[in-house]
Amino acid sequence: MRILLSNDDGYLAPGIRTLYDALLTHPNVKELIMIAPDRNRSAASNSLTLLDPLRITQQGEQIYCVNGTPTDCVHLGINGALAYRADMVISGINAGANMGDDVLYSGTVAAATEGRFLGKPSIAVSLCGDQNFATAAHIVTRLLEDLHMQDLDQNTIININVPDLPLALIQGVKVTRLGRRHASEPVVSAVDPRGGKMFWIGPAGTAADAGEGTDFEAVENGFVSVTPLQIDLTHYAMLNKMRQWIEPKWPIKS
Repeated sequence: MRILLSNDDGYLAPGIRTLYDALLTHPNVKELIMIAPDRNRSAASNSLTLLDPLRITQQGEQIYCVNGTPTDCVHLGINGALAYRADMVISGINAGANMGDDVLYSGTVAAATEGRFLGKPSIAVSLCGDQNFATAAHIVTRLLEDLHMQDLDQNTIININVPDLPLALIQGVKVTRLGRRHASEPVVSAVDPRGGKMFWIGPAGTAADAGEGTDFEAVENGFVSVTPLQIDLTHYAMLNKMRQWIEPKWPIKS
């Protein structure tokens, strides 16, 4: 496999560096390139930079940074900015969980989503903390042993969350659904040195749905959570109901 590695914490983040080193020696990895933001771009979601030029700066052999978002990085890497043809995209290892509602905001998940939009199998991987990145790297390398043999739906990305534990304490791996968080905490207000008001986004809410089978429940009990996410957001069960409500209204009669 030819892998494009990205993240949202930036190319210097310990998570992506740990995973890069682990993939370099993996027997199923033929080529590896890192294209990641030049700084932390957490919670950038699926944003693309359209009004400013993007620049790619080489930082080492097959390591590049971009003055843009995680989605920018993957878009450039797959769509010809560099002479590299990726077979798949891996995003991470993120420092911090991306479970439940987090996936809507996550730059880590967004980088994987962009890879899938552009036709590549994609994985997002997060460590639910900031210490045991080697554990998460081991999980990814194990999955790559036979990932190429799996018939993954082209509408699917794989979202992995790893407990922040030494490998010996991991209880196993569970395939899970997304849980759900409570609403985020209120914004935090402050005053700048000139007396103007400023605000910080409040912390993410606690788990509202952490029941059996969720990513929250798995990680809480020491299991790696592996959740298939679909990038087609169509609510198919609502199509007929919406047609019956809306379509008879048209065309508008004068």
